[in-house]
Order: sequence, then structure tokens, then C-alpha cells
Amino acid sequence: MNAIGPVEPGEDTYGRENTLGRKAVTPRAAWRAPRRTALAAAVLLAAAGLTIHLTRPEPPPAPPPLWPSQSVAVTYTGEMSRPRAGERNFTFAVTVTHEAGPPVSVRRVAQPSAALSVHASPATPFTVKSGTPRKLIITMHIRECGEVPRNAGLPFLEVTLRNARANERQSYILGPEYANDLSGALTAACPRTRVS
Repeated sequence: MNAIGPVEPGEDTYGRENTLGRKAVTPRAAWRAPRRTALAAAVLLAAAGLTIHLTRPEPPPAPPPLWPSQSVAVTYTGEMSRPRAGERNFTFAVTVTHEAGPPVSVRRVAQPSAALSVHASPATPFTVKSGTPRKLIITMHIRECGEVPRNAGLPFLEVTLRNARANERQSYILGPEYANDLSGALTAACPRTRVS
């Protein structure tokens, strides 16, 4: 058979049903099936991601700040004044340093002897921030010369500290230089008239 012209489609090429009674797949329907599969896969992935996000373990809580005494140092810087006999007051300097963590409040400065009292400048309470040391001038007042401790081996200051974690009273031993200077000041202010 010879003919000129376009080839015509055969039987049931564009028909509604094929020989098995099913609809023939058209090009438009061929595109819908992969899109539905991709959409279903995307929904499943999103559901899995949401499930993982909602069921993930909580991160551990942040550790509490250090105890105040663990982050604060008090050091004797000298400058002990030398009182004359009969004078009841003398001064010296200490530096309060806060190493790390939230600010620490210095609530009180004291010492253990009933014969002495102390006054701090700046007045307590005051705050010490990390990396910003504070110089403290301590004025020591002698209440009773006869009861003043002499040649104290390890005199110390009691400092009450407060931070976000706790309120804590700590005894700071200021070292042998402080002990020698304190002993010299007490001896100069209260010359020995009797055994104390």
C-alpha cells in the first residue's frame, strides 16, 4: 500500500478504554502519579522531622554559679598606717578581686577579736564585678588595749559575700606581711603595760 500523507493512528490509540477494560494512560495522567508520590514522601519527611524535633531530649540545665568564696580573693596590699601610743585607729588596704561569674556583693567586713572593730570604705554592701578589682580601705578601731591580741600567728578578716547562688561568710588569711604589720600597729598604739 502506497500512500502519500500523514500516518493515521491505529485503532484504540486515543480511545477511552483499552482492550482490558482499563482507561488508557494519557500524558496528563502520567504526570500526576509521580507528583502524588513526591508529595506523600515530603509529608512523611516533614512528619518524621517534627517527631524527632518534639521528642528530642532537653539539654542539661546550666551549672549553678560558683560559691562566692570560690570566685572572690581578698589580698593585703599594705599601706598600714602606724598609730602613735594612745591612738585608737589605724588603716590598711586590701583588694577584693572577683575572678568569674555573676557579680558578687560584699555584705560585711569584720574580724574575730572583741577588742577590735573594723570599718570599710567604701561602705558595705558594695558589688564587685568580674575583672574589676575593688580597693578597700579598712579602718581598725581599738576598743580595749588590754584585750588586744598580740603576735597573732594567722589573723584574718571575715568577709560576708553574696551572689546568685548563696550568702556565705568566709575567713580570709591575709598572710605573714599583714600579720607583722598588724602586730606592729597594735604594739605602737597599745604599748605593753601589762601582760595581755
